Amino acid sequence: MKRPAFLIEPIADMANLELAYYKARRGKAAKAQVYAFGKKLRVNLKALQAQILSGEVEIGGYRYFTVFDPKKRQICAAPFPQRVLHHALMNVCHPYFEQQQIFDSYASRIGKGTYAALERAAAFNGKYAWYLKLDVRKYFDSICHGALRSQLCRLFKDPHLLRIFDGLIDSYAVRPGCGVPIGNLTSQYFANHYLTPADHYARETLRVPAYVRYMDDMVLWHDDKAALQEAGCRFQDFIHERLRQELKPFCLNKSTAGLPFLGYLLYPDTTRLAQRSRRRYIQKIKTCQAALDAGVWTQKQFQRHATPLTAFTEYADAKAFRQKVHASLGV
Repeated sequence: MKRPAFLIEPIADMANLELAYYKARRGKAAKAQVYAFGKKLRVNLKALQAQILSGEVEIGGYRYFTVFDPKKRQICAAPFPQRVLHHALMNVCHPYFEQQQIFDSYASRIGKGTYAALERAAAFNGKYAWYLKLDVRKYFDSICHGALRSQLCRLFKDPHLLRIFDGLIDSYAVRPGCGVPIGNLTSQYFANHYLTPADHYARETLRVPAYVRYMDDMVLWHDDKAALQEAGCRFQDFIHERLRQELKPFCLNKSTAGLPFLGYLLYPDTTRLAQRSRRRYIQKIKTCQAALDAGVWTQKQFQRHATPLTAFTEYADAKAFRQKVHASLGV
């Protein structure tokens, strides 16, 4: 595929910047930074436009905080003008990242997502006898800056754009030369793109019968256990040598034993909640109920928080579980 050039002009186009602003402010319009930016919208977008055209954009100054759901992670919140920049970049660059994706990659893609990945994985789990699940140890923290730069240079040739990407890459490191910040839109694209060579290796070189990836969660299927194990070893070597990533120990099992994937357990004939998802639901719904009982939340606020929690459980065969939890709380 021919590498695209001259992308800075459409990125810096005022209509694209306005679209990026409205995407970045979605659900955050009341925040002080967002409100201040919007009060002088034209002036601020003109300033951002000038930065983009010069290739000298302001990057960094992250606000860091830690979340523990579903596991401990450090989140990096960029200043609002930079979040507008991230959307402006990806509004234009999205199609070029998309062209590199295989069909069965499901994160950070329009028309894909968690539930599409689950449906595809469930179909494969019902068709093949064995699965091999792999994921990368501390994925975002372990992405190699040098390897990521090389990938982006093979994808784009606009020097101004690559300079901005370099600035984004250099703005964060867990250790020298490694890590992208969780929380940036650009990081989601970089991280999803980073494993595309592994996708193509699995499908085109290893030729496994079935394969699904959601960010760094990867599953291979086969009817032959030995062949699947050999493919897994070769896949592990490829990811380590080519992408400098360390995989966690293999999870190789019969499909009938249940595949743990994205918070669920997928069986050939049903889907259940994984144990950690059950614990998370109980803890979260208790917290919501306590806030309602204490008068901290209104009924409307309670529903806004509780509804997505319940919706997550409704994808699985978990009606009896929900009823038991709700009964214990008097919900």
